[in-house]
Amino acid sequence: MMTTTNKPNTAFWIIAVLALLWNLMGLFQFFGVAFMLEAMVEALPEDQATLYTSIPQWYIIVFGIAVFSGVLACITMLIRKKITVVLFLISLLAVLVAQIYWIFATDVMDVIGPTAIAMPLIVIAIAIFLYFYSKGAAQKGWLR
Repeated sequence: MMTTTNKPNTAFWIIAVLALLWNLMGLFQFFGVAFMLEAMVEALPEDQATLYTSIPQWYIIVFGIAVFSGVLACITMLIRKKITVVLFLISLLAVLVAQIYWIFATDVMDVIGPTAIAMPLIVIAIAIFLYFYSKGAAQKGWLR
């Protein structure tokens, strides 16, 4: 494996900042689910409220692992540390567990419909991209 000491290109910085903003939005969502779920579901129809309030505690913990490791990965990416790759891997694995559960083990398709899986699929795609992008950045020597 060839490692260089090249400085990251402009795209790296744009991706790192956008990734941080994305993960901060995830963190905001996590705090809503973890601490304000009852208030968030008050305006929803009963079947949707039941769907959200029946989420198991382990799911919320995995969601937290996904977003906290994602935010930390973005911060370490901005300061160009190799630990970024490991943090994005942890985030990706947690995202996969959470989103696969949401899509296949809940009634989300019956309650909300097929459009309910759009965001989980986007979240998975972004997590996969960030993991592999960080691996590439490490191989290019952009992360030390």
